[in-house]
Amino acid sequence: MQLKELANLLPACKYIGEDNPSIQSLEMDSRKIEAGSLFFCVPGFTVDGHDFAEQAIKMGAVALVVEKEIQVDVPMIKVRDVKRTMAILSAHFYQLPSSKMHMIGVTGTNGKTSTTHLIHSILTDHDMETGIIGTMYMKYKGKEIEVKNTTPESLVLQKEFAQMVEEGVKTVTMEVSSHALELGRVHGTEFNVGVFTNLSQDHLDYHETMEKYGQAKGLLFSQLGSRYQKTGQNIAILNMDDDFFPQLEKMTAAPIITYGMDEQADFRAVDVNIHESGANFKLVVGSKEYAITLQLPGKFSVYNALAAAAATYASGVQLESIQHSLAKISGVAGRFEKVDAEAPFHVIVDYAHTPDSLRNVLETIKEIAKGKISVIVGCGGDRDRSKRPQMAAIAEELADFVYLTSDNPRSEDPRQIIREMEKGMVEKDYLVVESRKDAINQAVERAEQDEIILIAGKGHETYQIIGDKTFDFDDKVEALKAIKGRN
Repeated sequence: MQLKELANLLPACKYIGEDNPSIQSLEMDSRKIEAGSLFFCVPGFTVDGHDFAEQAIKMGAVALVVEKEIQVDVPMIKVRDVKRTMAILSAHFYQLPSSKMHMIGVTGTNGKTSTTHLIHSILTDHDMETGIIGTMYMKYKGKEIEVKNTTPESLVLQKEFAQMVEEGVKTVTMEVSSHALELGRVHGTEFNVGVFTNLSQDHLDYHETMEKYGQAKGLLFSQLGSRYQKTGQNIAILNMDDDFFPQLEKMTAAPIITYGMDEQADFRAVDVNIHESGANFKLVVGSKEYAITLQLPGKFSVYNALAAAAATYASGVQLESIQHSLAKISGVAGRFEKVDAEAPFHVIVDYAHTPDSLRNVLETIKEIAKGKISVIVGCGGDRDRSKRPQMAAIAEELADFVYLTSDNPRSEDPRQIIREMEKGMVEKDYLVVESRKDAINQAVERAEQDEIILIAGKGHETYQIIGDKTFDFDDKVEALKAIKGRN
């Protein structure tokens, strides 16, 4: 594709230079430049892509997309917003790949990963070649690709979508974070189904207020469009029980399928029974009922299953097939995951890193616990500080004993993070153990018969970020070591 052909896709830009080079690839990382690349000079939070223009040209870039003119000897396309332009050009460069697949986007504070995996499993059972993108990885056709963000940048997304199309993927289910929506990472991605799980406090270090946070989530549904085509209508799947439902309902023009336990919900769970091995409920859709058996415990799992059932039904899967698939799913890594080890007590690892998700997990544990409940919990550095005392308060309220420890402190002093958490504690019957490894060891060493230890906050993560360094660290691995050491 020629540079001027790409420039002509833009409604407004300034073309600088006379040459019209052939573009062989698109890049926003100067280290990945190859001969014939078009380099997007993306202004970032810490670095500015314009500063790497010369390096990109030396490595083979034949043109730049910029927001300010710079002195270089290759043609430039000057625009107001490089990131928005990158989404437009990459979608076209890769021939609008998302329009060639059935796209399901899942957003919300909690439950995105579990819901996307439930959807993925149901679709796979239905013999639909499916890809999945989210917090844990990008996965399709037997390949597992590490991702930097829950939702990758638009250029990365479009390139991977194109590869998926080439390899025969028909459906993609993906987590869509509030950051991705706010920063335009999914611009150029055509979603057929949008799913909303819930809204509770998180990411206020970035969004500042719950109102702004909710508006960012709502972008997924406003972007579903308002064109009521005869076939293949885009659909919004919304949690009717969530307080943010009325606002979301106004934000989208798309037809809506609601889910929840409210008697008005289109996909409704009744006669819910939560037990140690999972949950059972009746799924009511219209005048029909379907007995659902889950191997996933907790009320939150029921909501995730409802969301997945509604999304896959909207994608053409029969309810009987959904019923059968849900019964087979055993769990998602780092989401209420039991550590498999012989011990007179139990250890559960969960990604719960928000006040609401921690409450949900601990309330589920209280329903099944036969003994004492202990929780190991910390809060991430360089993130929403207001939730730190809340996390500690919830841990103290719902557990019998609390270990306050480090999560990913990043550039912050872990001791200061813990001090801020301590402000939420009322009693003094808790331990501060700065080292997460030591906290796990102490909890395991002190564990009593039938006790349940919850290790909260990191879930599937296999690293810990301290300062500017990343260390290998896996809660499950450390728990197993501690149990073997005790044995």
